[in-house]
Order: sequence, then structure tokens, then C-alpha cells
Amino acid sequence: MSVAIVILNFNGKHFLEKFLPSVVASCPKNSIYVADNGSSDDSIDFLKNQYPEVHLLIGEGNLGYAGGYNRALQSIDADYYVLMNSDIEPSENWLNPLVDYMENNPLVAAAQPFILAYQDPTYFEYAGAAGGYWDNLGFPFCRGRIFDSIEKNEGQYSTSLVQWATGACLLVRSDIYWQVGGLDAYFFAHMEEIDLCWRFQRAGYQVAAVAESTVKHVGGGTLDKGNPFKTYLNFRNNLILLYKNLSGWEKWSTLLFRMGADGLAGIRYLLSGEFALIWAIVKAHFAFYYYILVHHPKQNLPNALIKKSSTIMYPKSILWAYFMQKKKKFSDLKY
Repeated sequence: MSVAIVILNFNGKHFLEKFLPSVVASCPKNSIYVADNGSSDDSIDFLKNQYPEVHLLIGEGNLGYAGGYNRALQSIDADYYVLMNSDIEPSENWLNPLVDYMENNPLVAAAQPFILAYQDPTYFEYAGAAGGYWDNLGFPFCRGRIFDSIEKNEGQYSTSLVQWATGACLLVRSDIYWQVGGLDAYFFAHMEEIDLCWRFQRAGYQVAAVAESTVKHVGGGTLDKGNPFKTYLNFRNNLILLYKNLSGWEKWSTLLFRMGADGLAGIRYLLSGEFALIWAIVKAHFAFYYYILVHHPKQNLPNALIKKSSTIMYPKSILWAYFMQKKKKFSDLKY
């Protein structure tokens, strides 16, 4: 059993300087890889000079999170991959609980640690918290985080199967990763890990969040929350996510309602004067139509791998629960 910890880097020397020492200290020797995604800063020279023991994989051009990882992982031979953001500070014993859980649960294809906020580790962090879910329109949320409401970590969540695990720090079985096609490079960034986890489950596997393992995450290190390109990717990729993983009447009815919800989001941005974000939503929808016409045949899970249809963990609207019913915590939701 071998584990490769793979950090994707794009102009992140400042994060490598800050967080790579704790990664090196908490991981087995010769297990750490930094996959450079076409950086233009001096990340590569820094790694060569300061961390010669870290395997350096240099790629030409920025392929995003999905394409960058696929490119790097193709050259790594290991039983498990850990996909780790460069702005992660792991706890001292974060890796063993993840691997032990996977070894004891052979149907689990992916698992995440609990993600805590670097700025205040008593709280969960936005990107993943204690494991993710989606609602009946494909909106993602987490145990410990619904939209912008972040919960304090008071031991209220335990190790559990979840719907999706965060790409900020994600342990996957390498053979199953490639069996389902790896990350979808078309996504570039944002929600690609949700798509991967959905395909894992459609192929008959499971996804988990492990409470005994914790890491701290800065978050927003590449694109901040209000960046129009981030908005574009989130809206486009969420539509593609539904198109790929649903089927028949459920797919088209869900997409119709989801597009209506996107329109409401556009009105909200209009009222707040965020016109660049409105345009990002419009572009996202046209990009989705282009995807349907040109790219979709290449992106679906092969029929031979499909073991079961997808199930929605929360069969209601998280938008309605959060904004209308004022349910701000995962424990407030009723299934």
C-alpha cells in the first residue's frame, strides 16, 4: 500500500513557503509531489533549492485544477492519491486515519478530513467542512456550512458517508479514480470534485468524511469569492454536473428549475449592482449550451460502469430552507 501526496501549484510560492514544512513533517518520506501547473513565479527554483526531497512535476501551461491533476497523476504510481491544495496545513496525524478508514471500507473510493478554517480553527472552513451534499437542484452544501453560514466545530459531526468530498484535501483510490475517468478536465476548476464523487457513486462506490483527520485551509487562494470568472465557472459547471449525472425526465426538469434559480441569482446581483456577476451568469449559460452541442459525448460515465442511478441526499431545495425557512445549520434540515 503506497500513498502519494500531490500538491498542485500555480504561482503559489508564498503558500509553499508557509505550509510545505508541515506537510513534509506529517507525511512519509518520498511520498510528496508538487505538480507545477505552469507557474510564472519562482516556485520551481524555490522547490529545487529548498526541498530537493520533494518530487517536482513540471507541466506546461495552466490546465486548471482538473486538467493539472490529471496530467500529474498519470506519472505517479501509487495505491492512493491525496489531492491537496497548497494552502492546507495538516495536523500532525492526519493521514493515517484517512488511509485506515479506506483500508477498512473497500467500497469507499474517496475520503476527506474535516476541513477547519486556518484563520480560526474552532470553525469549519467553507470548502468542504465536514463533508458535502447537494439538494434537488444540485446546489452544494456541507455539514458545518450552508451557503455563507459557517458552524463552529463542537464535535457535532462524526465520521460518515457523504455525497461529495472536497478537493481541497481528498484521498482517492488510484485504480478507481482512473476507472471512472479521473477529474473532468472540461470543468477546469470548481465542482470538479463533486462530479468525480457523483461518478464514484454511480459506479457503485461510496464517499466519506473522516472526523479523526483534520486539516486547516486558508481558502480563496486562487480566486476570491466575488471574482466574475469564479462565478462563471460555478454556474457553468453546476449545469454541466446535472447534465452529466442525471438522466431522462429528471435531468431536464431539474435543469429547467435550476436555470430559473440562476435567473433569480441574476436579479439579486442586479439589485446589489454587481453587473459583472450578471454577465458571468449569462456567459455560463451560453457556455453550457455549447457544451451540450459539442463536448457532452466525451464526458459521460461509460454505461458498463453504471451500477445504480444517483440519489439526492437532500430531496428539497436548500435555497428555500436557508433563505425562506432560515435554516442555517445542517442539523436544522429535515429529510
